[in-house]
Amino acid sequence: MERFVGTGVALVTPFKDDLSIDTKALQEIVEYNIAGGVDYLVALGTTAESVTLTKNEKRLVMQTISLANAGRLPLVVGVGGNNTMALVKELQTMDFMDFEAVLSVSPAYNKPTQEGIYQHFKALSEASPLPIILYNVPSRTGSNMLPQTTIRLAKDFGTIIGIKEACADQIQIDQLMQQKPGGFHIISGDDFTALSTVLAGGSGVISVLGQGLPEAFSRMINLGLQGDSEPAYEIHQSLLDGMHLIFEEGNPAGIKSIFEHLKLSKAGVRLPLVEASDVLKSKIGQFVRNLELVES
Repeated sequence: MERFVGTGVALVTPFKDDLSIDTKALQEIVEYNIAGGVDYLVALGTTAESVTLTKNEKRLVMQTISLANAGRLPLVVGVGGNNTMALVKELQTMDFMDFEAVLSVSPAYNKPTQEGIYQHFKALSEASPLPIILYNVPSRTGSNMLPQTTIRLAKDFGTIIGIKEACADQIQIDQLMQQKPGGFHIISGDDFTALSTVLAGGSGVISVLGQGLPEAFSRMINLGLQGDSEPAYEIHQSLLDGMHLIFEEGNPAGIKSIFEHLKLSKAGVRLPLVEASDVLKSKIGQFVRNLELVES
């Protein structure tokens, strides 16, 4: 599964003024990222506001991305939640079209034990027709999938091919690197740790900022994969303000502000999220303009 090395991007779901899905804008965002050099696309993750999408809307998002991509890049789809049996049924009945892997987040709110997390992903692995990339994001789920649980799953189930690790803890990431079986992907789930994860031996990133600035972010990751750390860190430093800004008022309000600045989509989000403030939009716009001046 070397197709999931490099820069993946967790695509937004753009909305029209009435908050219905803007399929034209989504197609343009896909094209923008392919032209920008990203390596694969992730649909229906947290950044896609998937928890506020209906089943029909999720199907529409998948179809729109698949058609726009036209087989050019590998596609990953988010299928996660805290009702294991419902997810098993979803995996068994879902039409995955042109998608090649599932990204599945550790259960939120329930706060299962490590054994509960293991049994959850065991059930999903046995039901899924596609390889699974685990997703650990303690800041959202309320529980941390520890390295020993991840490694146990990686060794026990060949269909579990990697983890998107968003623990924000380099020590935990290093432990995964030391213990992982061969071929298992450690993928950064945080833009801040993307380069350090790659330089430590990771496979890349599933990025939020990267979809708004695909050329710069992909170049940074590619340099990191080649071990060329000095120019990679220069790009990292140039992007650092943006990494902070897009999460200042929550995700995806920030990254949608970048797309609004780029005139690729509107900045609207669905409740309970709210659109970025005018103050933040101004700061994000200035960051993008400054970056464009540097690159030109």
